[in-house]
Amino acid sequence: MPAESTVASRSCDCLAHWFGNAADRPDRNPCYASDMTEAEWQMVRASMPVPTWLEGRGGRPEDYCHRVMLDAVRYVVDNGVKWANLPKDFPPYRRVHAFARRWQATGLLAELHDRLRDRVRVKEGRSPDPTAAIVDSQSVRAAANVPRSTSGWDGGKKVGGRKRHLAVDCLGLVLVVLVTAASVQDRDAAVPLLERLRKLYFSIRLVWADGGYAGRLVDWAAGKLGLAVEIVKRSDDASGFVVLPRRWVVERTLSWLMRSRRLARDYETLPAMHEAMVLWSMTMLMSGCLAGRRRHAFIPRQPAPPA
Repeated sequence: MPAESTVASRSCDCLAHWFGNAADRPDRNPCYASDMTEAEWQMVRASMPVPTWLEGRGGRPEDYCHRVMLDAVRYVVDNGVKWANLPKDFPPYRRVHAFARRWQATGLLAELHDRLRDRVRVKEGRSPDPTAAIVDSQSVRAAANVPRSTSGWDGGKKVGGRKRHLAVDCLGLVLVVLVTAASVQDRDAAVPLLERLRKLYFSIRLVWADGGYAGRLVDWAAGKLGLAVEIVKRSDDASGFVVLPRRWVVERTLSWLMRSRRLARDYETLPAMHEAMVLWSMTMLMSGCLAGRRRHAFIPRQPAPPA
């Protein structure tokens, strides 16, 4: 294990301050709405994974405070700015982007996200292992920098860009996210989505979906994955906006994501980075819920069956 920093006073309790070189740099005072409060940081600090360099698996000790780097990424996700337009009180934007890319590629972001989700589920009186999920998709327009090879045209919604496919639990917390071209049909993208869902969460037995997933997918999921896909259809007599059982949960999650301006449009060159932005947005929401910062109806108050 690397030796502790030689700096006598540490203003932060992150691993980069204790074992890296972050204590050698000046402190930063949180001043933006996207910055973590002290209560949020304690929740995130307790759920953060151990970096590879601290476990002796390669890499070098980090030079910047983990809390500052997380606040910088949160600023980009929340405000939708370019990486190069980060305020000067954050570390250099290339270092922040490299930090976000490294956490996405090494799985540290997914580990942080999953730990926060488990804590939210426990807080709401549920088991960390979900037994049911709801799937849906959302098409978003792509920026000019998005390659044509990974984007397409959604003829149904008249949107050109990409489509993010989500599998969420009964609280609306993201279990799996998959980003494809907008031209990919929901039932086609559901195959890798459900395969990833089954691989990560073997406890799940039931999946709710809308009519776009009906057909051979139901029989395939039951035979290959052991998942019962139940189609929740809209009534033919219904007109206007109607709250459908179970489906409203994932629709609410999609609206949560649109609150992050980075996700209101697809600016990511790589689909994997778009998936990472979804996880970053959800970590912001869940950390605020755990710390009591966000007081809106994050979790439904009415009783719900265990899942």
